[in-house]
Amino acid sequence: MLKWGIIGPGKISRKFCQDLIKVDGMTISAVASRSVDRADKFAQEFNIPNKYDTYTQLAQSPHVDVVYIGTPHTFHKDHSILCLTNKKHVLCEKPIAVNTSELQAMIACAQENNCFLMEAIWTKFLPSFKKMQQLISQEVIGEIKMIQADFGFAGSYDPNSRLYNPKLAGGSLLDVGIYPLFLSHSLLGTPATIHALGNISPTGVDASAAIILKYESGALACLNSSLEADTPIEATIGGTKGFIKMHSRWHESRKITLHHKNETIDSWEFHDEFLGYKYEIEEVGKCIQKGKVESDRLTHHFSLNLMRTMDEIRRQIEVRYPMEQ
Repeated sequence: MLKWGIIGPGKISRKFCQDLIKVDGMTISAVASRSVDRADKFAQEFNIPNKYDTYTQLAQSPHVDVVYIGTPHTFHKDHSILCLTNKKHVLCEKPIAVNTSELQAMIACAQENNCFLMEAIWTKFLPSFKKMQQLISQEVIGEIKMIQADFGFAGSYDPNSRLYNPKLAGGSLLDVGIYPLFLSHSLLGTPATIHALGNISPTGVDASAAIILKYESGALACLNSSLEADTPIEATIGGTKGFIKMHSRWHESRKITLHHKNETIDSWEFHDEFLGYKYEIEEVGKCIQKGKVESDRLTHHFSLNLMRTMDEIRRQIEVRYPMEQ
């Protein structure tokens, strides 16, 4: 039985745990929060036997094998390293770090302590994403020439919220723009050219970002993210023979369609009792069982390349966080 600890019992951790309790061979053994009330409430909701009011206590707990980190972006590095140095495996919510230098330190720590570390990009392991990649590998749409993907929602502006607070590494790119970038990196690799524009909020973080990536193959990716506009949240992968559409919300898509000459050839729908986190949880379990420090399906190298792209985009749109000054 793999014993999980949860650091940061917020909204995303709650969703994660709703799936975790249903996965065979897994149990939630501990939760930690700086708020005793939040830890108590979370522990009661998921019947968690151990609760702590410091993250160090959880990291040192003999009741924990692996830790899920669901705190804001700026704490990911410190919380991950705290756990890794205490010989705990780590699944850290995306973005796994604020910038490349932070991630490099985290990877070095994981390797030094022979502990597993992975970025929690759950989309990678979903059945719909796996099917899409299978179709592409079979060349049913030919060579990829164009990717279009978005993730935007019109939220209320609050300068103190996690989304807009620069001290918490707010902004659309790191919060939701990472998903379209993840798609393009998964299918086309590291771009040769990056062009980005951003709409900067009064707090100095990006409220919206528009990104064009060009690859050595000649393929293009047109991607955007927003905290101020509702967008379709769809993805289209266009090739020389047709295109694949991942229906909204594409990063957790339950339906994909294959088109040729603008006609639907086939479609697939995916339904199960889980929210979708099950699949990354199972991947973590398999990797830890095999003694790996990283997943072959979502490697440290992949996360580093993705982070380098986001660093360059932020450089171009002139978004820097206080801890980077």
